[in-house]
Amino acid sequence: MYDKRPQIKKAALFKPEDFRFDPDTKTCLCPAGKRLYSNGSNCVFSGYRAIKFQGAQQDCVPCTLCNQCLRRPEKTRTRQVAFFLGKAPGRESHTDRIKAKIDSDLGKQMITRRFATVEPLFGNLRGNKGLDRFTLRGRSKVDGQWKLYCLTHNIEKLAHHGYGC
Repeated sequence: MYDKRPQIKKAALFKPEDFRFDPDTKTCLCPAGKRLYSNGSNCVFSGYRAIKFQGAQQDCVPCTLCNQCLRRPEKTRTRQVAFFLGKAPGRESHTDRIKAKIDSDLGKQMITRRFATVEPLFGNLRGNKGLDRFTLRGRSKVDGQWKLYCLTHNIEKLAHHGYGC
């Protein structure tokens, strides 16, 4: 049976917001008021710059708040904390690059042409002809089926513009 009695919750741990970080002097104070040492001033995590700090053993081991600060005080003796400073320079993601390309004047022209040429093809094949899925499996078979779909579309275009008479 499920135990419905109220569970005793473990004390919430300190979060990075509980530490006082000064970006101008690049210093950090823990909730107990002790100064943490910088152990990485220009780190990159997932494309973001960060500054890492770590507490000194002489401050963290005797501290009365270590149960609220450390997840496993029996294994880890000092607290580490990182503060993010924004995106790292020179590490532009693929998404950021494509956004910049699409937002440029040339990109807007390319998208306009794509909507005028490619999108009607998909709309015609899916909406008018009901060709909305591939029935074959494997790259070469699907490629052949796609070419047949396109051939069907192009033959219809030619017929409507008077090339089949």
